[in-house]
Amino acid sequence: MVALVAVLAAGALVPIAYVVQAAVAMGWDELSALVFRPKVGELLVNTVLLVVIGVPATVVLGVGGAWLVERTGLPARRTFAVAFAAPLAIPAFVASYGWASAIPSISGLWGGVLVSVLAYFPLVYLPALAAIRGLDPALEESARALGMGSWSVFARVVMPQLRLAILGGALVVGLHLLAEYGAFAFLRFDTFTTAIVTAYQATFAGPNAAALGLVLAVLCLVLLGLESLARGRARYARIGSGSPHPPVRLELGRLTVPTVVGASLLVVAAIVVPLASVVRWLFRADSADLGGLVPATIQTLGLSIGGAVCAILVALPFAWLAVRYPSRMSRLLEGAAYLASSLPAIIVALALVATTLAFAPALYQTAFTVIAAYVVIFLPRALVPLRAGLSQVPESLEEAARSLSVPPWAARLRVTAPMLLPSVVAGGALVALGAANELTATLLLAPTGTRTVATSFWSAASSLDYPAAAPYAVLLVLLSVPAVALMFSNATGRSLR
Repeated sequence: MVALVAVLAAGALVPIAYVVQAAVAMGWDELSALVFRPKVGELLVNTVLLVVIGVPATVVLGVGGAWLVERTGLPARRTFAVAFAAPLAIPAFVASYGWASAIPSISGLWGGVLVSVLAYFPLVYLPALAAIRGLDPALEESARALGMGSWSVFARVVMPQLRLAILGGALVVGLHLLAEYGAFAFLRFDTFTTAIVTAYQATFAGPNAAALGLVLAVLCLVLLGLESLARGRARYARIGSGSPHPPVRLELGRLTVPTVVGASLLVVAAIVVPLASVVRWLFRADSADLGGLVPATIQTLGLSIGGAVCAILVALPFAWLAVRYPSRMSRLLEGAAYLASSLPAIIVALALVATTLAFAPALYQTAFTVIAAYVVIFLPRALVPLRAGLSQVPESLEEAARSLSVPPWAARLRVTAPMLLPSVVAGGALVALGAANELTATLLLAPTGTRTVATSFWSAASSLDYPAAAPYAVLLVLLSVPAVALMFSNATGRSLR
């Protein structure tokens, strides 16, 4: 099992090896000439400002939204609870398309911040909502009994317990901001990812794209390191389930109307504006615009389902080793899977381009390389649910079956597999969702003539043919809804009281 997982981990680490090899192959003189130039400085400023402004904004909106729907008497809070998660069903590049078609002048840093914050704040909202629902309300009641006001309770009691959820969500948002291409290309806002795609298209897998990819990889590793330092070693677990009574909801009083208006404006900006633009252009589409919808859907389903199945098959040995045979080695191998997937999709794609051209030219621009990219990029989406599900399957049930003369493989198939099936479905759905919406790796790696829903949308929208792009945008949203509903149900655990 260790040998199998080690081989899989080595395959997942190909992008890391590509970054290191590119730096060594260029040498310091060529690398420094490519990195230390004004254009790279401009890209660095744009990318850093995007992260520095965008991540705190998503934290404010995500945590604020979770606190409002869970701890206050916000009118229609059940509706808002669902609406705050709904933007995840709209891919960021579709939201950018909606805003760009509604307000053609939107562009630059602030346009990028606006669109990305509206698209990604649910990535903080959902873990914060789950964490707040798991808090013991007696702690907040005790703090109020000691004379603390509502803001003091929130800042000194609630926020410290949300630290892990906030940092985890902020890290995911930061990595998305570093990796996003389509949304910022629409808004004519240059980041490292958009520059890498442009450099690749101009010089194929030339040194310029590799140098920019190296800088982007360093930024990702810096972000991972900062999150690890901020997380610290504090423990947040408690014994028991806490107070069984529901929390006392705070009345907003005079702030009720401004809060409802602000929450409604957020929903309108994140959902209504993009979808209204998409629907407006949809009604202008003619039958010719719909001709490629069915082939694109079939190819999207084929690649995304293939990626989901392969990701589950790769993640299962990782999860099995980590849960059933925990050790320092298993933790190290599992960490390799997360490290490789933290790099942007564009670097994963460039790594697979270089690797296939060097060692297996026949695999270049085939479905194999596309699915391999999906596995590397989305492996954590499969690994996390599988590990959680496997840890909840008592090993004693297998032992009981084996005591009845059932072979080990049959015991696992008849006892463990049915109990693990929900986790397999959840992980597969999340991988399939990511694969269906993935743009940069698909654009670089897909075989000639392949047109997924995402690439077909991009082809039409980047040519400013908004009516032709609208049907694909609607289909992308529809494909995203089931996985978002699954994420919301997992975050809430039960319907809102």
